[in-house]
Amino acid sequence: MQTLFRRLRPVLAVTIFLAPLTLIGPAAFAQAAADADKNPATNADILLYRAIGSSYVCNARTAGVDFPKAVGIAAATYAQLINGRHGGFVASAGTEKLTTKQLFSGAEFQVITGAIQYCPKEVPADVKTKVEEALKKQQKAK
Repeated sequence: MQTLFRRLRPVLAVTIFLAPLTLIGPAAFAQAAADADKNPATNADILLYRAIGSSYVCNARTAGVDFPKAVGIAAATYAQLINGRHGGFVASAGTEKLTTKQLFSGAEFQVITGAIQYCPKEVPADVKTKVEEALKKQQKAK
């Protein structure tokens, strides 16, 4: 019995290693084909993703996770949602597909402003100051 197992072990190892790859390929092609049919993220979608990301930051900070790490994970998840569910399109950005960098930057700002709103004690003071300055500049530009 052990001899049979020893002979089959390399075959089983290769099979186990390659099995996930057979699932990834079709999913990637299906994702690319489905992107064309996706609707842009609406304001309601953005508010939902902002709330989810901000909630994550607040919970992670309460659990002792460093602020940059919590924001990074939340922003990456937010950007992945927009890419996956909406093909990288946001209604307020018009017909332009946003890059991953643009999505991440916007997500980061949304998540941080949400965290300031929902759990201000968990946001470092220097971050609050930078966000307030950015919001003032944004208001002056309008």
